[in-house]
Amino acid sequence: MSADEGLSSTVADWLFINSWWLLLPFTMLLVVAAFVVAFVLLLYMISPLISPKPLKLNGAHVVVTGGSSGIGKAIAVECYRQGAFITLVARDEAKLLQAKKEVEKFAINDKQVVVCTSVDVSSDYHEVESVLKQAQEKLGPVDMLVNCAGTSLSGKFEDVEVDNFRIKPYNIYVTVAYPPDTDTPGLAEENRTKPLETKLISETSGVCQPDQVAKVIVRDAVQGNFNSSVGPDGYMLAAVTCGMSPVTSITEGLQQIVTMGLFRTIALFYLGSFDSIVRRCMIQREQSKAADKRE
Repeated sequence: MSADEGLSSTVADWLFINSWWLLLPFTMLLVVAAFVVAFVLLLYMISPLISPKPLKLNGAHVVVTGGSSGIGKAIAVECYRQGAFITLVARDEAKLLQAKKEVEKFAINDKQVVVCTSVDVSSDYHEVESVLKQAQEKLGPVDMLVNCAGTSLSGKFEDVEVDNFRIKPYNIYVTVAYPPDTDTPGLAEENRTKPLETKLISETSGVCQPDQVAKVIVRDAVQGNFNSSVGPDGYMLAAVTCGMSPVTSITEGLQQIVTMGLFRTIALFYLGSFDSIVRRCMIQREQSKAADKRE
């Protein structure tokens, strides 16, 4: 055997003996990947065991405040479609009776009932308590409360009067909804006093229909989800602002962890766009003031 052949054989033997060092990083990567996949699969398997039990709306008693119009009425219709008994609460008795007729059109059985009660939920506590007791006497204990009463007072901060600023142990779950701009009487009223900057910013996400928003809110409420959002913008906002809010399932928590950085990056572009809108409106306002002075 020549010297060259001997050297080649020695090098080959050394590489064969020590090749496992080269494979070690790849092997460790495979082990870590397998562990992550197994962990995620385990979480998916146990997630239903710790998630809230879905509420069956068929035969359930649903109380909807602000149920005479807008999203409240649409939620009442959606629940009635699924067999619920409905108590509509609002201030305007005439609008309540009209809403009652509209909701009753979607009955799926002869046992369903819609009860109306006219009361201002922001006024006397004892009056509201009495109304709810009467509703429970007629339709049984309240299984789901939809708190949809209230209006939005739009305007510049410095223009709003001070008087207008207001401040699982029992198996009760709370769902916080983030509805986008929705085609309701409330939005029309809100747009009357909404500053131009706010209006242009809110218009970037479009306007949804009440029945579309209601379906999402009812679905998340019966599932016991804490957050309820509509569309990709709403989902991103709920994930970015989740903070210390509870999670319904481990899966939801993992989704928030994984997407938080990405959504925050996207949100920065949104903020840049909003700042641009505010600057343009400010320039237009200053130009308008300057033109008025020249005249």
